[in-house]
Amino acid sequence: MLWLMRFSGFFSAAMVLIVLSPSLQSFPPAEAIRSSHLDSYLRLPSYQLSTPPASPEDRFSFRKAAEFRNADKCGFTDHQINGVCDPSLVHVAITLDVEYLRGSIAAVHSILQHSLCPENIFFHFLVSDTNLETLVRSTFPQLKFKVYYFDPQIVRNLISSSVRQALEQPLNYARNYLADLLEPCVRRVIYLDSDLVVVDDISKLWSTNLGLRTIGAPEYCHANFTKYFTGGFWLDERFSGTFKGRKPCYFNTGVIVLDLVKWRRVGYTKRIERWMEIQKSDRIYELGSLPPFLLVFAGRVAPIEHRWNQHGLGGDNVKGSCRDLHPGPVSLMHWSGSGKPWLRLDSKRPCPLDALWAPYDLYGHSH
Repeated sequence: MLWLMRFSGFFSAAMVLIVLSPSLQSFPPAEAIRSSHLDSYLRLPSYQLSTPPASPEDRFSFRKAAEFRNADKCGFTDHQINGVCDPSLVHVAITLDVEYLRGSIAAVHSILQHSLCPENIFFHFLVSDTNLETLVRSTFPQLKFKVYYFDPQIVRNLISSSVRQALEQPLNYARNYLADLLEPCVRRVIYLDSDLVVVDDISKLWSTNLGLRTIGAPEYCHANFTKYFTGGFWLDERFSGTFKGRKPCYFNTGVIVLDLVKWRRVGYTKRIERWMEIQKSDRIYELGSLPPFLLVFAGRVAPIEHRWNQHGLGGDNVKGSCRDLHPGPVSLMHWSGSGKPWLRLDSKRPCPLDALWAPYDLYGHSH
């Protein structure tokens, strides 16, 4: 909270009250939404958000980020890092697509800004559009990263219709394939959604002790877990029996630490795909990519402090709704839900907490 207290001087008294004294009333978690319905006519490095059309050079430009260098105590300099397999690297995976690119760039910017050793971070960008690498390089010239193409056809036949079309986008499922996409030498990775900012040193999240578990995430056991599956699922012992002997809790898949060695050894990708196949024939859930992840891992998650996923800030899928922070310290703010800070800021109808996202926004025409 110290970071927020220092920052609060820039806002009105009402803003400060919201940030420092969040509502004590809990609210149901919301799955992050991704939509690529604009992809058919958006092409990088320029894209057209709406009419009137902008000139090509102005349609999609980001300011170049400042250089972020390691502190002396980081122990080694840039030339000593030997590629993606260097054991000293912190690995972070984020998806990149046209509609969410502005959020992804802000997320990367926030990670670098708050890291003691930013040159030790390696970013793995998952894309279904191959024209993004140049834009990332021009925005972060010193960034260590690699772009991985995720073929939408891998999951297209596995995706079922959802309550919202946005949840059916193939790139939502790319996190399930990190163990296959990333180099075998990458033994652990932090997966992050594109609609968040990190306000703490990400190496603290990286050092999470997973114990015998394959994944770690903040859990929310107060949430009504049954709502994530249909009534038919709970009535059929073939399906609901999967939770026998487990104490499943909801967790948000937008912030996860994954042990890729254990994932590969057990073959969790195939297990997730199997549940997606069952969904095609038996309709056991309504929400996109979250339920199959819950089916495989709920009750088998290494707990991480809630400070690492202050989620739901986008609102509960109600247009114009705003949310406060959860009580407690903050290391990561997550605008899961339908409202995204860059859209609200541009529309001049921001929620109070959107002002905490704005300093990381590098979009060329946002200020």
